[in-house]
Amino acid sequence: HRLSLVAATKAELQERLKAFGTEEEVTGLVSGVVSGGESPKVAMLFTGQGSQYVGMGRQLYETQPTFRKALEQCAEILQPYLDRHLLEVLYSLEAEESVLEQTAYTQPALFALEYALFQLWQSWGIKPDVVMGHSVGEYVAATVAGVWSLEDGLKLIAARGRLMQQLPSGGEMFSVMASESKVRETLKEMALGEQVAIAAINGPQSIVISGESEAVRAIATNLESETIKTKQLQVSHAFHSPLMEPMLVEWEALANQIAYNQPKIPIISNVTGTTADSSITTAQYWVNHVRQPVRFAQSMEALDKLGSEVFLEVGPKPILLGMGRQCLPEGVGVWLPCIYSRTQ
Repeated sequence: HRLSLVAATKAELQERLKAFGTEEEVTGLVSGVVSGGESPKVAMLFTGQGSQYVGMGRQLYETQPTFRKALEQCAEILQPYLDRHLLEVLYSLEAEESVLEQTAYTQPALFALEYALFQLWQSWGIKPDVVMGHSVGEYVAATVAGVWSLEDGLKLIAARGRLMQQLPSGGEMFSVMASESKVRETLKEMALGEQVAIAAINGPQSIVISGESEAVRAIATNLESETIKTKQLQVSHAFHSPLMEPMLVEWEALANQIAYNQPKIPIISNVTGTTADSSITTAQYWVNHVRQPVRFAQSMEALDKLGSEVFLEVGPKPILLGMGRQCLPEGVGVWLPCIYSRTQ
């Protein structure tokens, strides 16, 4: 038998233990019987942009030496690539959301935090059987899978953020509660396929569109007239859209400077939605990754087919868990966040 508790104070701990004895349902308490069989297969999901906030991971930074050491290591490696020190952007008293929301800082900050979280889990003996990331998260997944070194991973993500930051703003992204086929059909009918792209397929009825503001808004308005819900996303640029193309030549040149290795842990590709093949060790794959949609729904199905039973989201707040549940049959898997909220 095993019992785990989450409590902030001694009194809260006593209260929850007492409640367990009376078989009451208690928040922050999990109990069960350990079988003698194999450990469940763990899939680690690395979160993408939109999850960041000033102070993310602060409590872990102050209390967990492994996390602190890994985050400081990332911050040190990033110093030549950023105008401001990463720890200052995250934790200083003057830290501002407006700075962290600039994609030049968002991307390396998320990478560093998620890498530090991974190192913490590993220090506790939790190792993934398979990894997957959502967009920016795939760079961390590739790092922990051994596709490249930590130094090269941080060099890449800092350059990716910088090149995207330099692009003109003016693009927009909307989430759309419709199928991929419906969105593609609308793009074709409105002849806007050159200005707007599908940026992510997050679920059977959850699509993100991205591109030129006017064109994206026109598609959203059209879909809303058919009672399809849409929501504008708070982003600095239109990621995974034609507006990313001006950065691709320089990006490819940078990606060609990296030393690549075959992954040591299976990694699910955003680009294909299946287990990555040898193409993930080429610059061209990471060029395509900038421009192609994130095939998250298909990737979740691939994780399920591999027998994944525990889905652990490695990021500053749970975003992928809710999306992932929508992609798999009800009752499948155990879904666990690393950090519940800004206060934990």
